[in-house]
Amino acid sequence: MNHQIRHSSGSSLPELSDEQFVRWQALLEERTGNRMPVQRRTFLQTSLGMRMREIDCKDYSEYYSKVVSGPSGAIEWNTLVDRLTVQETRFFRDPDAIECVQQFMEEALERFPNDETLEMWSVGCSSGEEAYSLSMVADDVWGSNGRHFAVTGTDISTFVLKKARAGTYPASARHWIPEEYQRRYCVEADNGKFRLSDAIRQRSCFTQVNMLNLSAFPLQSQHIIYCQNVLIYFRRWRRKEILNELAARLVPGGILVIGLGEIVDWHNPLLEPIRGGKLTAFIRKHNDTNMETERR
Repeated sequence: MNHQIRHSSGSSLPELSDEQFVRWQALLEERTGNRMPVQRRTFLQTSLGMRMREIDCKDYSEYYSKVVSGPSGAIEWNTLVDRLTVQETRFFRDPDAIECVQQFMEEALERFPNDETLEMWSVGCSSGEEAYSLSMVADDVWGSNGRHFAVTGTDISTFVLKKARAGTYPASARHWIPEEYQRRYCVEADNGKFRLSDAIRQRSCFTQVNMLNLSAFPLQSQHIIYCQNVLIYFRRWRRKEILNELAARLVPGGILVIGLGEIVDWHNPLLEPIRGGKLTAFIRKHNDTNMETERR
């Protein structure tokens, strides 16, 4: 079938050819690390076509040249990458992973000094639901004990990060939040929406990070790194590079939580796997059996 994208003027774009698909596929992976499998070819064609219609560009090659050329190309690329990167998320998406994190927080109350801030990193946070889920659990466990915590959410898309910073969501998103947390952390907003309370939003910050440039990102000394449903979009060798970077950012005793089955043959000398069939998680080893001695 010859799929075409029709302009409002009545003209249409031709189907993305094999050569053009490979060209755009390579550009996306080169710049973001994300693979665009052939099964998502229609998605790519539709996304390109919608943006080309908006700027009145009628040819894939012409648009490619526009994207890769000069300062204006960089601006256009930032707009396009918002359309091409995966942004599916929801509050408390993986109950098993959240339960693991909650248990870690409860145990960490005794394991870390009272004046130590619990630092958490939501990698590939999209529009913020994951980061705010961590923040709600932390406020329940650590905040109720007078302890401090902070969440950093990172994503490549400036569009979703803007949503995350606003902390306002449609009413349908509220369904995924536990009722107790709804009562404590959700505030009614205009147009049937709700927003997260100031107590949650003020402890959560969001910034743009390209997963290919993690080595340049200064975030360190994390107690929890939550990287779920992100690695599946990268090649296996790149997943290992990303995980090695994340492992180095954990404090001794900190945990790294990734999606179940996202990688099966990776080992890092800094980490020990947390045994369990419902999630994939690792804990940062201690160089000394006495944690307090190590942390001095």
